[in-house]
Amino acid sequence: MADTILHITTDAGWAAAQAAGSLTTPSLADEGFIHCSTFAQLEATANRIFRGSGDLLLLELDVAALTAPLKWERATDVGDEFPHIYGPLNVDAVVGTRALPEGPDGYVFVA
Repeated sequence: MADTILHITTDAGWAAAQAAGSLTTPSLADEGFIHCSTFAQLEATANRIFRGSGDLLLLELDVAALTAPLKWERATDVGDEFPHIYGPLNVDAVVGTRALPEGPDGYVFVA
């Protein structure tokens, strides 16, 4: 599995996480985990879920630094396995951030 995974958020969401020391999401409360993607899954995920949301921020996560359990689980609607973090995301696992601007044709990820 990947050594680095990605979480899609906003500048405000990342600022709040830094202030709190960890990131939580509505999906953690509703589904029990935080959604993440691999680099290969990112563009399709952003366009499927966030289209029309405006500019976003990618958090690059070091899998080895996560303090909450990470599970790879199949998303039946797209037929692929995605990384899910079962607990708050500790901010010290974030090894980088990247802007993910939304263009007229949606999100385009440039590695």
